[in-house]
Amino acid sequence: MSNYSKKIAIVDYGAGNLGSVVNALKKFGRNPIVTSDAAEVLKADAVFFPGDGAAGATMKSLEDKGMAAAIKELIEKRRPVFAICVGLQVLLSTTEEGGEYRCMDIIPGKVRKLPAGLKIPHMGWNQVKQVMRHSFFTDIPDNANFYFVHSYYADPSDRSVIAGSTDYDLPFCSIIIRDNLFATQFHPEKSGEHGLQMYTNFLKIACV
Repeated sequence: MSNYSKKIAIVDYGAGNLGSVVNALKKFGRNPIVTSDAAEVLKADAVFFPGDGAAGATMKSLEDKGMAAAIKELIEKRRPVFAICVGLQVLLSTTEEGGEYRCMDIIPGKVRKLPAGLKIPHMGWNQVKQVMRHSFFTDIPDNANFYFVHSYYADPSDRSVIAGSTDYDLPFCSIIIRDNLFATQFHPEKSGEHGLQMYTNFLKIACV
């Protein structure tokens, strides 16, 4: 089976921003499926898990559609998964957003609100410092700029999963890598050439 015939799925749980991920992948000649069917996601060779909106509503939709269990299964089987923005946040144990919501607990830790006094949401371009050597960063310079839109940040208990950090008055985790799980707080599909390179690197790692 050629790499271009392998199946790439984008998780659709009712959030927006799916079109920009599809368009980014089509630039590489890929034809991903956008699906809300957990069974289809489990058949994929690589999965993109974008997210936006509130974490509590995201978790409810994921659980209602059976997607939370499917994503956990993919990650347990070390299938390549790329989570984006709220997709990263709901991988953690809990979030402060909207009170205290239980998330998927795949990455132990808590999602915290950015400190008072900062302009919230954190919106626009900011640098990502690479704190882990990995092929995910091939042809991407250290401290490259990526596009952020968020009011909360991930605080993993296990600091070894932090692959990138960003300073917004405080340093926060902006990339998580664990096995074949890759997650970014920023939006690679909105981050120009470096964001597209990150998608290219993931596809190479995933062999799709």
